[in-house]
Amino acid sequence: MLRIAFLGTGDIGLPSLEALLSKQGHDHEVVAVVTQPDKPVGRKQVLTPPEVKVRALAAGVPVLQPERIRNEVEKLKGLQADVFVVIAYGQILPRTVLEIPRLGCLNVHASLLPRHRGASPIQAAIREGDAETGVTIMWMDEGLDTGDILLPVPIAIDPSDTGGVLHDKLAALAPEGLLRALAMVEQGTAPRIKQNDALSTHSRKLERVHGKLDWTRPAKELALLIRAYNPWPGTYCLLPAVGGAPALQLKVHQAGVVPDAEACPTPGTILRADDHLLVSCGQGVLDLTEVQLEGRKRMSARDFLQGRAAEVGMVLA
Repeated sequence: MLRIAFLGTGDIGLPSLEALLSKQGHDHEVVAVVTQPDKPVGRKQVLTPPEVKVRALAAGVPVLQPERIRNEVEKLKGLQADVFVVIAYGQILPRTVLEIPRLGCLNVHASLLPRHRGASPIQAAIREGDAETGVTIMWMDEGLDTGDILLPVPIAIDPSDTGGVLHDKLAALAPEGLLRALAMVEQGTAPRIKQNDALSTHSRKLERVHGKLDWTRPAKELALLIRAYNPWPGTYCLLPAVGGAPALQLKVHQAGVVPDAEACPTPGTILRADDHLLVSCGQGVLDLTEVQLEGRKRMSARDFLQGRAAEVGMVLA
């Protein structure tokens, strides 16, 4: 049996926490959950706890929510944990924290390391057109996802996967790998496989501005970007003013590449605006199939075109 402290904030860690709490197929004990402080959420800024906190309290597990984990070394030592399991915690762990658990700190990272280290590996895998991704159970060090690999668990990326869909698939995949890794740690057979830094890539923290569509890029790249950034941070362009109405932001939720289509010399030009919304790109043509006008609900391009004039020849910014 291992005494485990679970460090996590994002929903991607919920299935793994649930697997640890359920004790199905193992007898490990979760001695505490460490998560970020409650945050204001929504227009009314209601103070809301992370879901991992809610689940931990329901199971009677103590919860710590330090503003800075580096200031809670003594409390963490008091847990007498054998292993820290870290999944999307949201703070960098300094050496003083990494050295606390008897057997080390394990991180569950949502990519096949060393590819896509960093904050947005799920979106990066789709955006870059990868055929597969997965989760990697790794030994933590002070670097950014640079520690030795314990266990990779691969999964194919379906051509229809969005960032949100793939997030949920990886969340569901993680518990199996984590429990296998913990069994090896307990038995003293867990490997430490050095990462090849020469093969590493970095995925930055995403902001809304990163979803701005650059029509000079090839249609294939933009289609991948739209899939990858659905639902966060989303992708958008600017619909020009029509009939006295102001220019408005147009979110693009779904799009596909039009096979063998000839693009207009001016990227961003609307080529068709009836039951399809076709837009010229730097290379090729994109078919916008689901959109959302600023202040409105999301809808099919066909419904959108019935409600607002979007003419052939307009150029989207």
